[in-house]
Amino acid sequence: MSRAELVSGMGRSTPDRIWVQGRDLCRDLLGKVSLSDMAWLEITGREPTPGESKVFDALLVVLVEHGMTPMAIATRLTYLGAPESLQAAVAAGLCGMGTTFAGTAEGAAKLLQEALRDAPAEADLAEMARGIVAERFARKAVVPGIGHPLHKPVDPRAPVLFALAEEHGIAGRHVALMQQVSRAAEASSGRSLPVNATGALGAIASDMGLDWRLCRGLAVIGRAVGLVGHIAEELRQPIAREVWLRVEEETARNAAKGEDEHG
Repeated sequence: MSRAELVSGMGRSTPDRIWVQGRDLCRDLLGKVSLSDMAWLEITGREPTPGESKVFDALLVVLVEHGMTPMAIATRLTYLGAPESLQAAVAAGLCGMGTTFAGTAEGAAKLLQEALRDAPAEADLAEMARGIVAERFARKAVVPGIGHPLHKPVDPRAPVLFALAEEHGIAGRHVALMQQVSRAAEASSGRSLPVNATGALGAIASDMGLDWRLCRGLAVIGRAVGLVGHIAEELRQPIAREVWLRVEEETARNAAKGEDEHG
C-alpha cells in the first residue's frame, strides 16, 4: 500500500536562497515585514490586510508583560540555576501558561466558536449567552475569558482591543457573544466579571478566522518576548537569588518554629 507524500509549504532552502511560505526571505521579507506580520503569514499562509496587521499586532502585544507573575518567577529562577540555557528558562515560564494565568484565550475561543458554529445569523446572542452561563454555572465550571482578580469592574485591555477590532472592521459575532457572556455572568452572579484580555483575544482571533486551537499560541508568542525581557532585567538587576534565599529562610524558620511547638 503506497503512502501519501509528505508536503509542507512552510519553508525550504537552496544553496543561495531561503523560501518561507513561498516568499524569498531575503528579497521579499527582511526589512519589509514586521514580526507580527511574519507571525500572521506563518499561521495563515498569507500576508495580512492593513487592518488585520494592526489588530493582530495588538493581540500579540497585549500579553507580553504583566509583572512578576509565577511564569516570570519560574523563568528567572530557572535562569539562575542554568544561565547557559536561556531557552530552558523561557520554556519554564511558558509551561505555566494555562487556565489560571494567560492561557484562557484558547478556552474562550473554543466556547465562542462551538456556540456559533451552527447558529443561524439571526440568533439572539444575549439569549445564547444566558444559556452558556447557566450551563456552566450549573456544573460549577469556569466561564473562560471573563473575570480578573485585579482589574475590576473593567479589564482596561479589553475595551482597547475591541475598539481596534471595531475600527478595522474585524469585530463580529464572536466579539459580540463574548461581551454578552460577560453581561449574563454578571447578572447571574451579582459579581463583577468583565471580559478580560484573554477573552478579548480569543473573541477577536475567532472573528479573524483563527482556529481556537491556535489561540493560546498567540499568548505564547507575546509572553515569550516578555520572559526574555525578564532575563534581560535579571542580568541588569538580579533578584532571583534573593527570591530563592528569602523563601528558603522563611520556610526553614517556620519549620523550626513548628518543630519547637510540637516538642
